[in-house]
Amino acid sequence: MDAREKATLSQNISTMMDEAWTTYAERKLFAHAKPENPTAWTHITGSEMRDQVDAVAKGLIARGIRPGDRVGIMARTRVEWSILDFAIWAAGAVSVPVYDTSSEEQVDWITSDSDTRVLVVETSEHLQLAKTVAKGESPVTDILCIDHGALAELTKAGVGVPDAELLRRKSLAQQDDLATIVYTSGTTGRPKGVRLTHFNYVGHVRGLQRHIPEVLFQEGASTVLFLTLAHSLARLVEVVLAASGVALGYCPDTAQLLPMLESYKPTLILGVPRVFEKVYNGAEQKASAGGKGGIFRWAAAQSIAYSTALDDPSGPSKSLAFKHGIANRLVLSKIYAALGGNASWAVSGSAPLGARLGHFFRGLGVVVLEGYGLTETNAASHVNRATLVKMGTVGPPIPGIEVKIADDGEILMRGDSLFEGYHHNPEATAEAIQKGWFHSGDIGTEDKDGYLTITGRKKELIVTAGGKNVAPAVLEDRLRAHPLVSQCVAVGDGKPFIGALVTLDEEALPGWLAAHGHPSMTLRAATTFQPVLDELDKAVEAANVAVSRAESIRKIRVLDGDFTVLNGYLTPSMKLKRSKVLADFAGEVEKLYVDTRPAS
Repeated sequence: MDAREKATLSQNISTMMDEAWTTYAERKLFAHAKPENPTAWTHITGSEMRDQVDAVAKGLIARGIRPGDRVGIMARTRVEWSILDFAIWAAGAVSVPVYDTSSEEQVDWITSDSDTRVLVVETSEHLQLAKTVAKGESPVTDILCIDHGALAELTKAGVGVPDAELLRRKSLAQQDDLATIVYTSGTTGRPKGVRLTHFNYVGHVRGLQRHIPEVLFQEGASTVLFLTLAHSLARLVEVVLAASGVALGYCPDTAQLLPMLESYKPTLILGVPRVFEKVYNGAEQKASAGGKGGIFRWAAAQSIAYSTALDDPSGPSKSLAFKHGIANRLVLSKIYAALGGNASWAVSGSAPLGARLGHFFRGLGVVVLEGYGLTETNAASHVNRATLVKMGTVGPPIPGIEVKIADDGEILMRGDSLFEGYHHNPEATAEAIQKGWFHSGDIGTEDKDGYLTITGRKKELIVTAGGKNVAPAVLEDRLRAHPLVSQCVAVGDGKPFIGALVTLDEEALPGWLAAHGHPSMTLRAATTFQPVLDELDKAVEAANVAVSRAESIRKIRVLDGDFTVLNGYLTPSMKLKRSKVLADFAGEVEKLYVDTRPAS
């Protein structure tokens, strides 16, 4: 983006949002529901949102927040999160997201490293944790609790703050000033604080509006946001959609997601691959439990075949279109209705989706635009265009980002949209940004149209004893697509062949057992149940189709637990802590290579 174009953009996030809330003053932009009735939505217009944000911003000013001060938010995805986020910016301060699942040690590190003065938490449990953290040398001097009326308290405190002072605060930040410090979810070591400026958001909004206008400016555009707002992807979505006039419904509890989707009827579904896998697997299990598993699988095959044919210049044949119509009446339309019956688009990020799922959902009528990015690129650097979707790719770069592939396959990026560095960590910044290029740590390829395909993580490459370089992501993603599989970790560094540690999906297991005529059993019992093991062997065979013989999984070990956020093996954004898994399950890995069962 050149200097002239940059000069046409809003000065900062607050001025951009004031422009949007004036443009969409009467539009119902935000909606929330009470847990006991997730389908009864309370709507907030653009002008009402601006008034609430301004009132809370005045309250922050009244409580002593100065320009540049850090204010932390530790809560689930709820409308109060956004009100606080925009209010912090309006007060001229810097917001610091904290995952609501964070431990005392993590909260202490983030607040200390960022020098957070005020911490707003959600629940009584969070409040107790925050009070413990605030003891000693912590910079936290003020704690507020949403469930105890934090926003009302701030609104009351700010009554005496003049409008002129708020207007002055809103106009202080320039495009290159710090807007937020977002801490990476930390797959290795302590989370690093990614410094993002106001321009990182303002420029990204403009870039995405130019990149996918069909999605953002669709008549009646809306979505249900359930991804955690502490994660950079949901945070970017919050700002981009609000600035574009897209209606946003909040879902704090994913257990309520389906009824919320059905009642809110979004045009856009935002998720990560695991969500789309759950929708598919859940539908298959429900059909199988009702004795209609065969019909579901046939219908799914028609959906995938129909979508695949859309990429052919001649399009679907009459025969295929006829079969797809039958599949739609019998199965596909019911799944579409469960998603609200109004969706045209979906955006998937955080991990590879896979062409199979992409085609399945497009066959339903929902075009999945797969994207890619890291916190350092403000969550998004690439996304498929609505006018040209290439399944299996993450699309071309968003305007403002330049990409090149290094000789070793690493994806390098530069541009004004990238972060300015890691907070208090010049060594990590110098390692990540070399000669102006950000080194992503991911490896991939670009086609002639600039569409990027991610093939793995550079540091996660497995080198077998035979010298074969294997990117585990392809195998892991394909194996995780099976309903019985929750997590998969490919191993084999320095070993004679590739193996894998597999965990079972506790939610999907009962349905699979019932559908296949097996008795119910515990997760532990299922790990040694031969029909389950046979099914997993079939899943491994299907995954191996994507790779060469030397790269294929030869053996698996099924663990009797799962990798979760609570036990520390997944980050809050659901990324696997591979190094921790390999360290803690080293014994299980070794058993793969001393097992008497021959490698296939």
